[in-house]
Amino acid sequence: MRAVTILSGIVAERMKFGAYLFVAVIVSGFLYPIAGHWSWAGRLSEGSGWLAELGFVDFAGSTVVHSVGGWAGLALVLIVGPRLGRFDDGSGAHTITPSNMPTATLGALLLFIGWLGFNGGSTLVLDETVPSILINTVVGGCVGAISAGGLRYAVNQRLDVDQFINGALGGLVAVTANCFAVSTGSAALIGLVGGMIVVFFSQILETLKIDDAVGAIPVHLGAGIWGTLATGLYGDLETLGTGLSRLEQIGVQGLGVLVYGIWTFGVALLVFSAGNAVFRFRVTEEEEIAGLNIAELGIHHESELQASISTPVGTRP
Repeated sequence: MRAVTILSGIVAERMKFGAYLFVAVIVSGFLYPIAGHWSWAGRLSEGSGWLAELGFVDFAGSTVVHSVGGWAGLALVLIVGPRLGRFDDGSGAHTITPSNMPTATLGALLLFIGWLGFNGGSTLVLDETVPSILINTVVGGCVGAISAGGLRYAVNQRLDVDQFINGALGGLVAVTANCFAVSTGSAALIGLVGGMIVVFFSQILETLKIDDAVGAIPVHLGAGIWGTLATGLYGDLETLGTGLSRLEQIGVQGLGVLVYGIWTFGVALLVFSAGNAVFRFRVTEEEEIAGLNIAELGIHHESELQASISTPVGTRP
């Protein structure tokens, strides 16, 4: 479930596997189902959630999925803390170089392709609206990539692949709530702002010394909030079908953002704090330095594996 996987990237390299399983159960079994019911209860059954009855619209989950994951991840990272060496000497944030950018880029490309099914499939039926949804999804993601990558280049005079990746994801998140009800031009604008929000949000987190390992909070929370509000700003009122005026729709979208933030962040912070008090979420400093592939999963480095393989069976410990 996507809201849960968002958290794994935020606290990567410093959290116990068992603690992550605990967090996953809380989010997938409690926080997300209630949040989803408020907006999506009437899609597959009779009746509807209270936010949907007010006119709140979140087509495929800019807030219900992505912001929920972002809010929960923010609460979790505040409890777990930053990685060793990220802010240690007080001189600002130190960049921890990703281990494999080609693989990360391939993963982002596959995720982009999967997003077409995510948004297009949210119609729950293959009809004439699906092509425009797919077009808006692609446009939002592509413009978001150019926006974030270009903005970072303008500031630092260098191209950052990770900003292009996160910008694309930010654009995709931003159009997820409204791709069925906006024009292609509006989708481009929404993706443009979504990509810029990713860059600005990342800088804010660094200033506050909040260590999000993969930039998931700017992507899913920052762009998710923007996409939810943009539904009220740019969505075709007739297509939205809520019967609200433009100003009323914007107000309801803002209410949804506020309510989901209070619910998810508040409950997550309380439950995760209690869990951390009972059994420490974070690995020890020695385990973090060794790497969680060794400390938590028992996977050794390739050199150690090769040494083990080359040692005769009878002489191995």
